[in-house]
Amino acid sequence: MAIPVVDVHDLISEEPAAQARAASAIREGFGVYGLIYIRNHGIDREHVLSTYDRFREVLDRPAEEKASWGGEGIWYQRGWTPPNTEQAVVAGGQPDFKECFFAAPIDLDPQCARWWPEVYAENVWPQGAPEYRDGILSLGRQIHAVGMAVLGGCERALELEAGALTGRCEGAAHVTRILKYLELAEDQLGTGILWGEEHTDFNLLTLLPGGCFYRHGDRAASGDSGGLYLRTRPTAEHPNGQQVKGVPPEGCMVAQVGQQLEVLTAGRLTATPHVITAPEQTGWTRVSLAHFIHLHGMARVAPLQAFEHDPAAIDYSPPVLAGTYAHKTLVDIGLAPPESLDKLGYRHYGRLSGFRASED
Repeated sequence: MAIPVVDVHDLISEEPAAQARAASAIREGFGVYGLIYIRNHGIDREHVLSTYDRFREVLDRPAEEKASWGGEGIWYQRGWTPPNTEQAVVAGGQPDFKECFFAAPIDLDPQCARWWPEVYAENVWPQGAPEYRDGILSLGRQIHAVGMAVLGGCERALELEAGALTGRCEGAAHVTRILKYLELAEDQLGTGILWGEEHTDFNLLTLLPGGCFYRHGDRAASGDSGGLYLRTRPTAEHPNGQQVKGVPPEGCMVAQVGQQLEVLTAGRLTATPHVITAPEQTGWTRVSLAHFIHLHGMARVAPLQAFEHDPAAIDYSPPVLAGTYAHKTLVDIGLAPPESLDKLGYRHYGRLSGFRASED
């Protein structure tokens, strides 16, 4: 399958021919496959790998210490997420076999932090790990800049006004997540345990600089089917889409469409179902990093004006604020408590009850 490759130089170029190349690749990649490969992105691979190594060192600390980095009080949106905590919506209750760490590398809108304090929480860090902290933040900022260039390319590809997508992102709860997929024990092999159940990301755009396998603690190339797989858009020939091994060409990174971008474009661009499979052998772990670009909490998650009369637009109604969309999704995947949804809507009916009780 010829997944399109987009050159960052074309994305940022002022030359019409370069912009046209990028736009054509985005329309095909995001429209047909839900993903593109990106070259000349400027992300140093050794920087990525050294950050992975420091992450593995941090994870060796006691669980009691790691539990103090964030936790359920902020819905695991910063700091450490323990193994078997998050689950995909269609996973049938099976949690993902991973542990991970969240950080926000871009300044947050303080007003949104008052309205959605868990989603817009401040970063938390392990003590005595400044290189780990700086590695995640610097990678997150570099990858974010690439992602914003991709969104600018999407605007041109869809003939939207400048800022139609990029202008809805400033101050949003963009997060960088670094993950470790855990080694399967002998009795877990062949039982259907997945490192990450198939799901679509709920954000606008996800960028992946490439994971790394470890065999008995050392970096290694996976020799079997383990790793990232992505499902393409259904077609008449392939009504369930096709699964594509998520290994980009040498030196490229992956960008994939999230739910918010699918909704904004009324399905012109398709959110990418993806799954992380574990090798059918013991001794394997995998570390990867994902940067998630989100809509600003007060942005509407609804088809843009250019697509609101598209017949498919009704499938993406009614509108919802991005902050509320995130809140609901975090409940769906088991990170936020279901009772937190009681915060939505009017919360002061008890005042009237109090009046009536005092009168009675």
